[in-house]
Amino acid sequence: MGMANIFRNRSGSAAVEFAIVAPVFILVILTMIAYGIYLTAAYAVQQVAADAARTAIAGMSTPERQALAKDFIDKSALNYVFLDKNHLNVSVDSDPFNVTQFTVTVEYDATELPIWSLYTYALPDKTIRRFSTIRIGGV
Repeated sequence: MGMANIFRNRSGSAAVEFAIVAPVFILVILTMIAYGIYLTAAYAVQQVAADAARTAIAGMSTPERQALAKDFIDKSALNYVFLDKNHLNVSVDSDPFNVTQFTVTVEYDATELPIWSLYTYALPDKTIRRFSTIRIGGV
Protein backbone atom coordinates (compact mmCIF):
# COMPACT_ATOMS: atom_id res chain seq x y z
CA MET A 1 0.00 0.00 0.00
CA GLY A 2 1.54 3.27 -1.10
CA MET A 3 1.41 6.68 0.54
CA ALA A 4 -1.36 7.84 -1.78
CA ASN A 5 -3.57 4.94 -0.65
CA ILE A 6 -3.04 5.80 3.06
CA PHE A 7 -4.44 9.31 2.59
CA ARG A 8 -7.44 7.97 0.63
CA ASN A 9 -8.32 5.32 3.19
CA ARG A 10 -11.30 6.63 5.21
CA SER A 11 -11.98 3.62 7.43
CA GLY A 12 -11.93 4.60 11.08
CA SER A 13 -12.38 8.30 10.43
CA ALA A 14 -15.78 8.31 12.13
CA ALA A 15 -14.26 6.80 15.27
CA VAL A 16 -11.54 9.45 15.33
CA GLU A 17 -14.08 12.24 14.82
CA PHE A 18 -16.26 10.80 17.59
CA ALA A 19 -13.27 10.63 19.95
CA ILE A 20 -12.59 14.31 19.30
CA VAL A 21 -16.19 15.56 19.55
CA ALA A 22 -17.63 13.27 22.28
CA PRO A 23 -15.90 14.83 25.33
CA VAL A 24 -17.06 18.32 24.35
CA PHE A 25 -20.58 17.06 23.63
CA ILE A 26 -20.79 15.23 26.97
CA LEU A 27 -19.50 18.32 28.80
CA VAL A 28 -22.19 20.46 27.15
CA ILE A 29 -24.92 17.94 28.01
CA LEU A 30 -23.83 17.73 31.67
CA THR A 31 -23.73 21.52 31.89
CA MET A 32 -27.25 21.75 30.49
CA ILE A 33 -28.47 19.22 33.06
CA ALA A 34 -26.69 21.07 35.88
CA TYR A 35 -28.18 24.43 34.91
CA GLY A 36 -31.62 22.87 34.52
CA ILE A 37 -31.45 21.58 38.09
CA TYR A 38 -30.07 24.88 39.36
CA LEU A 39 -32.71 26.98 37.59
CA THR A 40 -35.44 24.68 38.93
CA ALA A 41 -34.15 25.26 42.46
CA ALA A 42 -33.83 29.02 41.85
CA TYR A 43 -37.44 29.16 40.60
CA ALA A 44 -38.58 27.27 43.70
CA VAL A 45 -36.71 29.72 45.97
CA GLN A 46 -38.42 32.64 44.19
CA GLN A 47 -41.82 31.00 44.71
CA VAL A 48 -41.05 30.46 48.41
CA ALA A 49 -40.04 34.13 48.74
CA ALA A 50 -43.30 35.25 47.12
CA ASP A 51 -45.39 32.92 49.31
CA ALA A 52 -43.56 34.00 52.47
CA ALA A 53 -44.08 37.67 51.54
CA ARG A 54 -47.82 37.10 51.03
CA THR A 55 -47.95 35.43 54.44
CA ALA A 56 -45.92 38.20 56.11
CA ILE A 57 -48.30 40.93 54.92
CA ALA A 58 -50.54 40.08 57.88
CA GLY A 59 -47.88 41.34 60.32
CA MET A 60 -48.17 44.82 61.79
CA SER A 61 -44.42 45.31 62.39
CA THR A 62 -41.14 44.04 60.98
CA PRO A 63 -40.53 41.55 63.84
CA GLU A 64 -44.06 40.20 63.45
CA ARG A 65 -43.61 39.89 59.68
CA GLN A 66 -40.29 38.12 60.28
CA ALA A 67 -42.00 35.64 62.62
CA LEU A 68 -44.84 35.02 60.14
CA ALA A 69 -42.44 34.42 57.24
CA LYS A 70 -40.28 32.02 59.27
CA ASP A 71 -43.37 30.26 60.54
CA PHE A 72 -44.55 29.83 56.95
CA ILE A 73 -41.23 28.21 55.99
CA ASP A 74 -41.24 25.95 59.06
CA LYS A 75 -44.83 24.73 58.71
CA SER A 76 -45.31 24.50 54.97
CA ALA A 77 -44.69 21.32 53.00
CA LEU A 78 -42.61 22.99 50.25
CA ASN A 79 -43.18 20.30 47.65
CA TYR A 80 -40.32 21.33 45.40
CA VAL A 81 -38.08 18.58 44.07
CA PHE A 82 -34.66 20.13 44.63
CA LEU A 83 -35.46 22.19 47.73
CA ASP A 84 -34.72 21.16 51.30
CA LYS A 85 -36.38 23.60 53.69
CA ASN A 86 -33.64 22.99 56.27
CA HIS A 87 -31.29 24.94 53.98
CA LEU A 88 -33.59 27.95 53.62
CA ASN A 89 -32.96 31.21 55.45
CA VAL A 90 -35.64 33.89 55.36
CA SER A 91 -35.40 37.52 56.43
CA VAL A 92 -37.85 40.42 56.35
CA ASP A 93 -36.64 44.00 56.13
CA SER A 94 -38.39 47.31 55.84
CA ASP A 95 -37.46 49.38 52.84
CA PRO A 96 -35.42 52.35 54.13
CA PHE A 97 -36.39 54.44 51.10
CA ASN A 98 -40.10 53.62 51.11
CA VAL A 99 -41.96 53.10 54.38
CA THR A 100 -44.96 51.65 52.56
CA GLN A 101 -43.22 48.43 51.54
CA PHE A 102 -41.08 45.63 52.89
CA THR A 103 -38.94 42.93 51.33
CA VAL A 104 -38.75 39.23 52.11
CA THR A 105 -35.40 37.71 51.15
CA VAL A 106 -34.88 33.97 50.95
CA GLU A 107 -31.41 32.45 50.74
CA TYR A 108 -30.90 28.80 49.90
CA ASP A 109 -27.69 26.90 50.53
CA ALA A 110 -27.44 24.93 47.27
CA THR A 111 -24.37 22.89 48.18
CA GLU A 112 -26.52 19.75 48.47
CA LEU A 113 -27.76 19.97 44.89
CA PRO A 114 -26.50 17.07 42.77
CA ILE A 115 -24.94 19.37 40.18
CA TRP A 116 -21.63 19.94 41.96
CA SER A 117 -20.46 16.39 41.23
CA LEU A 118 -21.07 16.75 37.50
CA TYR A 119 -17.98 17.56 35.48
CA THR A 120 -19.14 20.80 33.99
CA TYR A 121 -17.76 24.26 33.53
CA ALA A 122 -19.01 27.68 34.65
CA LEU A 123 -21.06 26.52 37.61
CA PRO A 124 -23.24 29.13 39.36
CA ASP A 125 -22.99 30.42 42.92
CA LYS A 126 -23.68 27.90 45.69
CA THR A 127 -26.09 30.28 47.42
CA ILE A 128 -29.37 31.14 45.72
CA ARG A 129 -30.83 34.51 46.82
CA ARG A 130 -34.28 35.67 45.78
CA PHE A 131 -36.59 38.35 47.16
CA SER A 132 -40.13 39.58 46.98
CA THR A 133 -41.24 43.12 47.82
CA ILE A 134 -44.73 43.79 49.14
CA ARG A 135 -46.51 47.12 49.42
CA ILE A 136 -48.26 47.73 52.72
CA GLY A 137 -51.85 48.94 52.80
CA GLY A 138 -53.42 48.94 49.37
CA VAL A 139 -52.53 51.01 46.33
